[in-house]
Amino acid sequence: MSRNDFQKEKLYQATMSMTRKMLQEGLISEEEYRQVDTIFLEKYQPGFGTLFSDLSLTSRA
Repeated sequence: MSRNDFQKEKLYQATMSMTRKMLQEGLISEEEYRQVDTIFLEKYQPGFGTLFSDLSLTSRA
């Protein structure tokens, strides 16, 4: 993994961590969470992020 790839992964994971917290606190809906996830997957194109993109939604059930 290159330094640039690692940086993109970190930014994606940090962004989605904050977004998951907003979802858990009821500040955003699951649909809004999915929209944010889609936007930042496209922006950062993380290598591992796609493996975890729906993890928080399935763990809430």
